[in-house]
Amino acid sequence: MQMHDIPFGVTDWSAIEETRHPGEQGEAWWKTCRFGEIRVRMVRYTPGYLADHWCSKGHILLCLQGELETELEDGRRFVLRPGMSYQVADQAEAHRSSTAVGAALFIVD
Repeated sequence: MQMHDIPFGVTDWSAIEETRHPGEQGEAWWKTCRFGEIRVRMVRYTPGYLADHWCSKGHILLCLQGELETELEDGRRFVLRPGMSYQVADQAEAHRSSTAVGAALFIVD
């Protein structure tokens, strides 16, 4: 990831409009900012959320609240709790997210 041509700035996440993204079950609510080619999001998953697709986009993801389960296409599963993060490269390992209790995340991709 190259971070260039991004002047110093402050983001007031409370002022960013949320967009709804239905999952196979539940919903994801995204607040999204773009800085050049970099997308930065605050994402909130409702309890019972299950992604409707396998994702192969690279991310750096930090769990802020709740609990997030990430399943890799090969069957491995990982649970993130507040203060835990994961990172994965573009096209590296397909993954999908779910949560029984809901989760709030900070994601850079």
